[in-house]
Amino acid sequence: MSWKYLNKSKPGRERMYEILRSPVITEKATLASEHNQVTFQVPLDASKPEIKSAVEGLFDVQVLSVNTLVHKGKTKRFRGRPGRQKDTKKAVVRLAEGQSIDVTTGL
Repeated sequence: MSWKYLNKSKPGRERMYEILRSPVITEKATLASEHNQVTFQVPLDASKPEIKSAVEGLFDVQVLSVNTLVHKGKTKRFRGRPGRQKDTKKAVVRLAEGQSIDVTTGL
């Protein structure tokens, strides 16, 4: 294991890209953007300080708070056999007044 993974409060540049997997583009996430909030898909092992430093490092914005939620995967059937969807984690990041992130463009 590399030393940069041990200190999760200040992740390396490479880990920042791993933390912020993709923005969540839904109706609810779009409504939250009116209140300076942006939603991202993140790994299950990502912590709030790690997410905060990744957003601040990659987008050069000031983050006020980070709220996370874990969506448990459902049990489904595929061709008669039971299966289970993966658990996912989302992070809702609240930005400072006047800051914004354009999620429609790439990094």
